[in-house]
Order: sequence, then C-alpha cells, then structure tokens
Amino acid sequence: MLKTIGLLLLSNVFMTYAWYGHLKTLSGKPIWIAIAVSWGVAFFEYCFQVPANRIGYSYFNLGQLKIIQEVITMVVFSIFTIVFMKEPLSRNFFYASLCLVGAVYFIFKK
Repeated sequence: MLKTIGLLLLSNVFMTYAWYGHLKTLSGKPIWIAIAVSWGVAFFEYCFQVPANRIGYSYFNLGQLKIIQEVITMVVFSIFTIVFMKEPLSRNFFYASLCLVGAVYFIFKK
C-alpha cells in the first residue's frame, strides 16, 4: 500500500513538471521544444504510474486508486505552485481541496 502511494507521489512530481514546469523554464522557447521536453519528462511519470497502479490494484479498487491519485496530485501541485512557480494559492483552491476530502470519504466508505 505504501509502495503504491510512494510511486504515485513520484509520478506526480514528474507529471506536474511536465504539464506546468515549461511555463516557467521554457517560456521563451518555441512550443515544439516545450512539447518535446514535457513528453520526455512524462515518460518518467509513466515509469512510476504504471507500476503504482498495478501494485495498488491488489489493495484498492479502481475508483479508490483514482481518488488517491487526485489527492496526491493536489498536494504535489500545491507545493509546486508555491515553491517552484512562486504563486500563492487562492481560497478557492482550499475549498476545492475540501471537496476532495469528501471524495475520499465517499470512495472509501463501506
């Protein structure tokens, strides 16, 4: 179970950078360079994501895996936004995160 969460965490670090890192680091470069670099970074995301889901599917159902992924995505994205992009998070981001807490509750409710 912890292995799944750890792998999902690593995969999200790569994917968040692939999706949004180019906005800061490659903003002056042509779009095709940003696409190529992001695609290369995303490869490593898949190297963690696929094993995480295969391992996790023995513990969690598909819906639970997806919600775990979304919560990890919000946590990684929050840190990335503040630390790497140097942007503040809005109150609405906090409210959206609370909605995810509700999603966690309902997806794991027996």
